[in-house]
Amino acid sequence: MALHLRGTVLPERAVRDLWVLGDRITFDRPSRPADTVADGGFLLPGLVDVHTHPGSPSPDEPSFSAEAFAEQVAAHRDAGITALRFPGLLGEVPAALREAPDAPRLITAGRWLAWAGLSRSAPFHTVTDDLVALAVAEAKAHDGWCKLMGDWDFEAEPVPYDLLRAVTDAVHAAGGRVAAHCQSAQGVLNAARAGVDSIEHGMGMPEQCVDLMAAHGTAYVPTLTAFARSAPHIKDNPRGRLWHEGHRIMIRRVREAHDAGISVLAGTDSAPFGNVATEVEHLIAAGLPADVAVGAASWAARDFLGLPGLTEGGLADVTVYDADPRLEPGVLRHPRRIVLRGRIVR
Repeated sequence: MALHLRGTVLPERAVRDLWVLGDRITFDRPSRPADTVADGGFLLPGLVDVHTHPGSPSPDEPSFSAEAFAEQVAAHRDAGITALRFPGLLGEVPAALREAPDAPRLITAGRWLAWAGLSRSAPFHTVTDDLVALAVAEAKAHDGWCKLMGDWDFEAEPVPYDLLRAVTDAVHAAGGRVAAHCQSAQGVLNAARAGVDSIEHGMGMPEQCVDLMAAHGTAYVPTLTAFARSAPHIKDNPRGRLWHEGHRIMIRRVREAHDAGISVLAGTDSAPFGNVATEVEHLIAAGLPADVAVGAASWAARDFLGLPGLTEGGLADVTVYDADPRLEPGVLRHPRRIVLRGRIVR
């Protein structure tokens, strides 16, 4: 049976009826019977977390567990998050979950790729001397994305610009996209100059990066939730003070990036899984207009990932709220109804 929902459709802001037929949406009343599953409230394209790393049994354990992955993805789903991008996984998405009828839409960038010349590594990095070839291979194997470590230690030299540019050009030539982890001013600058598709974190982002990102169409995923969780634990010493200054700069760049026409998107990079509402609140606190911050976790994020929203023939991912999340962002934690892949999750 078809599903029927009526409410204020966002971002259109009009009260409309929509019907779910299989995994597609239509605004034309179907000839077959439909079960009304939402009448009133606010209808959003299903939420998105564009930066999350499920699969590790614990934050301190750099390993991949299919069981932990399934549980953590389910936590995202139960919060109304219907699409996830993984810029770095320690294992492959279990085949049974890839197209499971109750699983969010999953977009992976493969492994964290670290150039052998970086000053430091980490247990979850895949270290390589041939970053170009491996980045192209990962993008081809993983939903068109690869994940580069543009830097690691924010006090040390990052991956050189020429190498980042060679990687980006090669991945783009292969039809892929590049997500770059950047936590140093020079690392962000190199990535912005290279024209990567998304800058993740952006700690200490130099002001000139804003114009570079706007020119290249680079999205900004600041993952403010993760940094806010870390901030109270950073020691008050010279290194710690550098960290806090980099943190303050990245927060300031959020609004500046938006004002320059850059897509600022919501990614948590932080447990608990399913907490994208917290990221929306951090984006608002950083100066994003509330409707833009909500869109960063919904319609804008879906557009960035190539996932249609609440449009004729769009994908049947809908979250329904009793209040307008643009006025009450906290309501994102309490979806009244979740429709995923045309099926009722809640």
